[in-house]
Amino acid sequence: MAGINLFYNFTNPIDKQKEQQKARKDALIKKNYDEIYAHELAHKSAGGSLAGSIVIEKNADGIPVGGHVDIKMPSLDKNNPQKTINDANTVIRAAMAPVDPSAQDFKVKAQAENIKMRAQAVKNKDVGKKLDYSA
Repeated sequence: MAGINLFYNFTNPIDKQKEQQKARKDALIKKNYDEIYAHELAHKSAGGSLAGSIVIEKNADGIPVGGHVDIKMPSLDKNNPQKTINDANTVIRAAMAPVDPSAQDFKVKAQAENIKMRAQAVKNKDVGKKLDYSA
C-alpha cells in the first residue's frame, strides 16, 4: 500500500518577523557603511600622506553611524613657509573631497586656511630679504 505524505510545513510568524527584522538591519548596516566609507575614503585619498586610517564608528546595535580619518594639520614652519602652504592646501582638498562635506569638514578647512594665510604672510615678509648669491 502506498503511503501518503501529510507533512505540513508550518512557518512560525514570530520567526518570520525576526528574519525580516534581521534582513532590514543587515540592509541598513550595508547602506550606512557604504555611504560612510565612501565619504571617508574621499578624505583619505585626497589627504595622501597626511591622512591616517579610516575609522567607522558603530552604535550599540552594530549599525555604522559615523566615521573619521585623522589628518595631520600642518604647523607653521617659518623656515619653510611654502611647505606649510602646500600641506595646508592638501588638508583643504581632503576636507572638501567628499560630495557631502560635514560641519566638521568645514571646520578643518577653515583651520587649514588660517594656517595657510599665516604661512603666506611669513613668505611675503621674507621676499626680497634673502641675498641672491648667483648674481
